[in-house]
Amino acid sequence: MKAFFGKVGESAFFVFIGVYHLFHLFATVVRLIAASFFQKKILKREHLVYQMVQMGFDSLAIICLVGAAVGMVLALQAAYQLKQFGAVLYTGSLVSVSMARELGPLVAAIVISGRVGARMAAELGTMKVQEEIDALATMGLNPIKFLVVPRCAALMAMLPCLTIITDVMGMIGGFLIGTLGVGINPALYIAKTFDALVLKDIYTGLAKSFVFAILIALISCHQGLSVEGGAEGVGKATTQAVVISIVLIIVVDCLATAIFYYAVPA
Repeated sequence: MKAFFGKVGESAFFVFIGVYHLFHLFATVVRLIAASFFQKKILKREHLVYQMVQMGFDSLAIICLVGAAVGMVLALQAAYQLKQFGAVLYTGSLVSVSMARELGPLVAAIVISGRVGARMAAELGTMKVQEEIDALATMGLNPIKFLVVPRCAALMAMLPCLTIITDVMGMIGGFLIGTLGVGINPALYIAKTFDALVLKDIYTGLAKSFVFAILIALISCHQGLSVEGGAEGVGKATTQAVVISIVLIIVVDCLATAIFYYAVPA
């Protein structure tokens, strides 16, 4: 029993330490991003653009594929259930609202956490193992400003854009299944799709994606900068970055959905 509670206490201690370091990193990044509006040397444009291309443009193919597949599956399942009530024509409404509010931001964030978050953790972890980060500090360069801020700013800019693309591709996938597979009139499907969407659905999803971007960037960079133990440590940090990001994305999505449902009027 003593050993059990000892392990629980040790785990809780490490969790609190990790949360503290994340908040400290978040405060530092926010301060540097805010200062970059007045001092252009803090956030160089070429570094930001390079990271945006790596995170956004290079992720388009997988985002489009996954978004369309999710929309198709959702349309099939929705039509199967709605058919029992004679309401198949509302398939487009269900797909559009579900993609805009929940599945679009969630799917985009999970895909990006696996593709971009893992890459960020591995890059920074490799640099930490090879003592490149210590070399930057020795040369008088702030590693947070030079390595973390461009990645965080780029992901905060690109994930909402990728979420919009996921939403659109999901609706297109649902449209193909609804019209070609289920037999709904195309004009009626489109009309029901846009009749169900309201402004709250769109800004809810975009707000979630912005928060998810902050979580992915901070967790991935923190794990990369905390690597110890050589190549094995890099692999462990990369795995932890993806797992922690996905878990927190789902938890935060649940909390955000409850907040928007109860606190924000339509």
